[in-house]
Amino acid sequence: MDERYNPIRVEEKWQSAWEATDLFKVYEDPDRKKYYLLEMFPYPSGKIHMGHVRNYTIGDVVARYKRMQGFNVLHPMGWDAFGMPAENAAIANNTHPAKWTYDNIDAMRTQLKRVGFSYDWDREIATCKPEYYRWEQWLFLKMYEKDMAYRKESFVNWCDKCQTVLANEQVEAGLCWRCTEPVRQKKLWQWFFRVTDYAEDLLAYSDELSGWPDKVITMQKNWIGKSIGAEIRFPIENPVDKIDNKDEYIPVFTTRQDTIFGATFMVLAPEHPLVLKLSKRTGHKKEVADFVDRMSMQDRSGKAIESHEKEGVFTGAWCINPMHGKRMPIYTANFALMEYGTGAVMSVPAHDQRDFEFAKKYELDIVPVVKPYDEDLDAASMTEAYTGDGVMINSGQFDGMDNKKALDEIAGDLEENNIGRRTVSFRLRDWGISRQRYWGAPIPMIHCKKCGIVPVPEEQLPIVLPEDTDILEGGKSPLPGLDSFAKAECPKCHSLDAKRETDTMDTFVESSWYFERYCSPKCDTGMFDREAVDYWMPVDQYIGGVEHAILHLLYSRYYTRVLKEIGLVNYKEPFTRLLTQGMVCKETSFCLEHGFLLPEEEDVSGKKRICSTCGRDVEVGRIEKMSKSKKNVVDPNILLEKYGADTTRLFCLFAAPPERDMEWSEQGVEGGSRFLNRVWRLAATLMDSIKDVEPFDGSLEDIDDNLKDLYRKTHQTIKKVTRDIEDRFHFNTAISAVMELYNTMNGIKFKENSPVSAGVMRFAMESVVLLLSPIVPHFADEIWEAMGHESSALLESWPTYRKDILQENELLIVIQVNGKLRSRFAVSVDTNEDTIKQMALSDERAKKFINNKTVKKVIVVKNKLVNIVV
Repeated sequence: MDERYNPIRVEEKWQSAWEATDLFKVYEDPDRKKYYLLEMFPYPSGKIHMGHVRNYTIGDVVARYKRMQGFNVLHPMGWDAFGMPAENAAIANNTHPAKWTYDNIDAMRTQLKRVGFSYDWDREIATCKPEYYRWEQWLFLKMYEKDMAYRKESFVNWCDKCQTVLANEQVEAGLCWRCTEPVRQKKLWQWFFRVTDYAEDLLAYSDELSGWPDKVITMQKNWIGKSIGAEIRFPIENPVDKIDNKDEYIPVFTTRQDTIFGATFMVLAPEHPLVLKLSKRTGHKKEVADFVDRMSMQDRSGKAIESHEKEGVFTGAWCINPMHGKRMPIYTANFALMEYGTGAVMSVPAHDQRDFEFAKKYELDIVPVVKPYDEDLDAASMTEAYTGDGVMINSGQFDGMDNKKALDEIAGDLEENNIGRRTVSFRLRDWGISRQRYWGAPIPMIHCKKCGIVPVPEEQLPIVLPEDTDILEGGKSPLPGLDSFAKAECPKCHSLDAKRETDTMDTFVESSWYFERYCSPKCDTGMFDREAVDYWMPVDQYIGGVEHAILHLLYSRYYTRVLKEIGLVNYKEPFTRLLTQGMVCKETSFCLEHGFLLPEEEDVSGKKRICSTCGRDVEVGRIEKMSKSKKNVVDPNILLEKYGADTTRLFCLFAAPPERDMEWSEQGVEGGSRFLNRVWRLAATLMDSIKDVEPFDGSLEDIDDNLKDLYRKTHQTIKKVTRDIEDRFHFNTAISAVMELYNTMNGIKFKENSPVSAGVMRFAMESVVLLLSPIVPHFADEIWEAMGHESSALLESWPTYRKDILQENELLIVIQVNGKLRSRFAVSVDTNEDTIKQMALSDERAKKFINNKTVKKVIVVKNKLVNIVV
């Protein structure tokens, strides 16, 4: 082997060899145990960033490790290619989303191969291709048949100037991110999936996801948001619409039915369909309409509403408290949300702070109905709502009862009198999948004036998104005005005047089943091949960012349940284990004249860091997540060219455990490079002596004393690295263990003419190479070949350790005096406890600290320490 390590040459050589031999190609094999390793597939933005490199390196190490353990490993890669980012980039770069996306896929594929990831590229998918989304359309039709998919009117973020719908993240302080004009709420017809039908099941199975992080499970549970309470019907005084008794009462969900006697007013969300109806026959119609319009211009997310001052208007209508028959004014207010409960709030100002503030502002009645156990409550003197437990008051026959007991008693009374019922409410809402955007999978439905909504016949799938049309000004979808797409024949009555659905699907739909498609990506007879999915699924280890903890992961769990109900799979949960890796962070650099600086835009050659453009001092900011806006990013291509892929991989794994944030450090990268160069030089130095000998596999008695420690250390290192990867994915401590083994090897002088000595050294070197192989695969394969092996180290079995070699002959015992370290001594492993006590008490250094004081007791911790208490 070469004396000097040349990473670029080595990596190019082995990447070519791997590709030529189809090293990473995999097939179903019923005789082998499978392992499905998957990282969340990327959006093809054009360049991989350090977050990608870290995430995919973590996955690649596990995939290679499992393969060396004998598993049949599936490790695929593809592209989450539809969505708004492509449209936005296309507009910004004056190009077409399709061209931009496919060009980026080509560029990123090249980059990923450059890092040496062990992907089976024959399984590559791109969700924007018809052969992928045709099956998504097929499943939509099946869901529509089973009433799992439906259409209704719903509020969306709407920009009048751009004439388009905006996602929540595109609304900035109530303004359109693109044109900065106000965004309003607009009611549009939207397609939905009935995810709420599975709310209870999704919640129940959350507790069975033992391989998931607790924080992710908690986030999912909170998002599903199960609340146990009661639905109470408040009759409307003089109802405006008695058709089917629909609007004779207002249903309200509450978890505090014990406070119903204190409900003094009703609040409806501004979007509630009753708001304008109730006000139209009163003198408040204009005031209410103006308020609703104004609210439609506000950010109506739950988080934003928390920060808004509570405000509302009286609708002019009244309802009746069903428990005592008193009138309650009906308001519409900005703190009520249609997304929670029924969109109506039974307001109890004495026991809810939000209601209390609103009642004070609008001079509404406050009636306490639960008082603390040890004091009375007076409404006139209350300065805040009382939200604790206590005794019922002002509550008729329930007075004097503990309010916790009253919850069930009042629920029973509601049911007995047919004015309410016990029920459960979920925060989770049905999944709105409609997007009034161009770059997405078309929804396979047709609108006919005569027949209504008609599904597209299966034989007409896929409904192909035309890629030869341009996005309209402002990002508006061209599909509604594109006759070649929008005009359609009704499959039912064959009218030529029908219109195709021009909404496209939410991109979360594509990412909710791609892991199944990887099992048989070329299947053209269905979504996937059932036998392949039965073999590979569920995913054994899923890896991705915690930012996907809710929507992507929850929708994937839901979609899998749909597939099971339709009979396509036999499991409910798609991911057995989940790892959410931390972020990659770096300090920011700021110039007063030029703002945030990229690393290459500052000069660090002198004592001070200065801006390369103007020479001003650079202000070094806090360490935070790498982002383009803060310019605290490091281009992986620069690292790959300067240090090579293996050093980059090594740094990503050594800098921090995978679940924690990783702080960027140039010194850390250089340290990784130095370590690989040291191992290389040691291998080159030893190669002539160990190349033609077999690795030693005998007993300690056959080895010279100076090599026994090395032999034992090698087995200890194998055990340590195996456990760190298998149990915790703590690659940093695994690498540290190999570094310690290297240090032991480097300090050994062995007899070059001794076959046993050479065999021990070869065993140690082979172990170093194999243990490092998943982490720095090109580097490992090069040394492995130099040692006389003809195939990749990946095809070798993972090294195993011998328990008989691990056993130390001597133990190092620590001596403490009153808990403080004072001395150490070595003893034979078979030394009894009494002898160890006497040796500790006789130790000359320990005696100085005992200082002739009375020894109260001697505590022996087996094989570790002796603590002398004086």
